[in-house]
Amino acid sequence: MYNRKVTMKLLKFYADWCGPCKMLSKVVEGMEVKMPIENIDIETQQDLAIKYKVRGVPTCVLVEDDGTEIKRKVGMMSEKDFKQFIGE
Repeated sequence: MYNRKVTMKLLKFYADWCGPCKMLSKVVEGMEVKMPIENIDIETQQDLAIKYKVRGVPTCVLVEDDGTEIKRKVGMMSEKDFKQFIGE
C-alpha cells in the first residue's frame, strides 16, 4: 500500500475592519508555527471565501496540500487554543 505524506497549511480568513481578526493575527505572529499560513482577505479574495464557505471572520481552515479541508475554527483563539487547533 502506498502511503503519501500529507502536508498541511493553514488558511486564515480575515478582514481589515475586523477587531478579533487583528487580535488573532497578533497571537499568530508571536508564535513559531511549523506550517505555512496563507492570510486571505475576504474583501479582496472573495472567490476563496466562497469556495471554503466562510461566513464569519476570523476563520481558520486547516487544509491538506490538495486543498481538502481537515477542520476549521471560527472566532478568536488564545495561543493555547491555536496550538491545539493546529496540532502543536
